[in-house]
Amino acid sequence: MDALQMALLFDYYGELLTERQRMCFDLRHNQDFSLAEIAEELQVSRQGVHDNLSRAEALLLTMEEKTGCVRRAMECRKAAGKILQAAGQLKEHQDKQVSDLARIILDAARNLEE
Repeated sequence: MDALQMALLFDYYGELLTERQRMCFDLRHNQDFSLAEIAEELQVSRQGVHDNLSRAEALLLTMEEKTGCVRRAMECRKAAGKILQAAGQLKEHQDKQVSDLARIILDAARNLEE
């Protein structure tokens, strides 16, 4: 799994990790520390860091497999983008009722993206 996907999983499910797992994950994935640097920072062995990271990543992946929250959020963003594009074209329609409805759709789709 790439760094962006792991970061998304952490954003959604990070609170389920232990404090030590969150610290290891943050240092490794967000601050790009090596295992040795994390071990020194946290005063634990490299193996301890590796174990914490492995458990953290496994938990994040398991939560996504069970709940699919990140996948659904990405699907919603993609759909909102398509809606924004189509409504943007309709906004320029000559019929005022159509263009007014397009503006309402644009506002709603923008709220979905946030």
